Amino acid sequence: MKKQMFLLVAVLAVLAMVAAQCGGSAPKPTEAKKESPKEEVKKEEVKPVASGHKYAQVTDTGGVDDKGFNQLAWGGMKLAQEKLGVEVKVLESKQQTDYEKNINELVNQKYDGIVTVGFLLADATKAASLANPNLKIAIVDFPSQTPTDMGLLFSVDQPSFEAGYLAAALSKSGTVCTFGGIKIPPVTAFMVGFESGVNYYNEKKSGKIKLLGWKTDGTKEGGGEGSFTGNFENLDDGRNYAEGFFDEGCDIIMPVAGPVGLGSAAAAKDRGFKIIGVDSDGFVTAPEYKSIYLTSALKNIDVAVFSAVEQMEKGTFKGGTNYVGTLQNGGVGLASFHDNASMVSKELQDELKAIEKGIIDGSVSTGWPVK
Repeated sequence: MKKQMFLLVAVLAVLAMVAAQCGGSAPKPTEAKKESPKEEVKKEEVKPVASGHKYAQVTDTGGVDDKGFNQLAWGGMKLAQEKLGVEVKVLESKQQTDYEKNINELVNQKYDGIVTVGFLLADATKAASLANPNLKIAIVDFPSQTPTDMGLLFSVDQPSFEAGYLAAALSKSGTVCTFGGIKIPPVTAFMVGFESGVNYYNEKKSGKIKLLGWKTDGTKEGGGEGSFTGNFENLDDGRNYAEGFFDEGCDIIMPVAGPVGLGSAAAAKDRGFKIIGVDSDGFVTAPEYKSIYLTSALKNIDVAVFSAVEQMEKGTFKGGTNYVGTLQNGGVGLASFHDNASMVSKELQDELKAIEKGIIDGSVSTGWPVK
């Protein structure tokens, strides 16, 4: 008994010395709270949780860095990765024979959804959709073709009409111009709208502004006749076509040809002329030419692609339907005038606003589709 009492006293003595060395008191509750692991958990909650699902994009031959619609689509895919916590991938098509091969590669790798980019991928997209009825697939610039695919469409004739009016109002030479990459509806819709805008200016202002590069004609295949490079890649073609138009008196050009348009921008900068971009805001995507961009006819593909992937991820995706971007819903629009804003008078800005209102309510016709 005495031995046990001795041990108890010894233990108490040791504890007392330890307490004295540490300040004689236990940590305060507030100090303990600073060490709490709950704070660390809270910080991690802002990060998106990976869903385990994966989605992919197949480009056309313009490539993912085309500073145009392929790049915009990829921006929508990356936004889906950021906001939805999904895995994303892009396969670039170097030639048209890659379209079907790339789509099938993704199907075989069990991707949860695919976005194909461009009118030229329509046949390959349709074939994949029919062969894989459970596949969630959306295509940019082509309407739905099967009960299980979705079309992502854009009324690009609307901002192009505004761009044509603007170009006609600002041309000093009295001649503006446009050309396309390949004669397909997503390209000619821009050109028809642009021509209609020029004609509307001439009608309202008793003007005589000429347009080179496109002539709408409902009796012709594709809605009319115009100038086309036959590709979306060759910058030299863009420069050569622009130089030809400039030699004919054009001082404002709208190329509808993806990266080819950058060749036209280089020529315009050399000659001191202006350019109007398409798809993306050229002032932002091609800053080396920002001083010559009047504006751009925007196609907000990134928003549409993100929406499609979000629907795939949330289980609300509906095949056999089309998304259509318009001036009214913000799917298309006219970009800012940026560094050239001083060229656009308050009166002209008001006219453009009235035109936009007229297009939305149907009182102003863009001429598309061609009848």
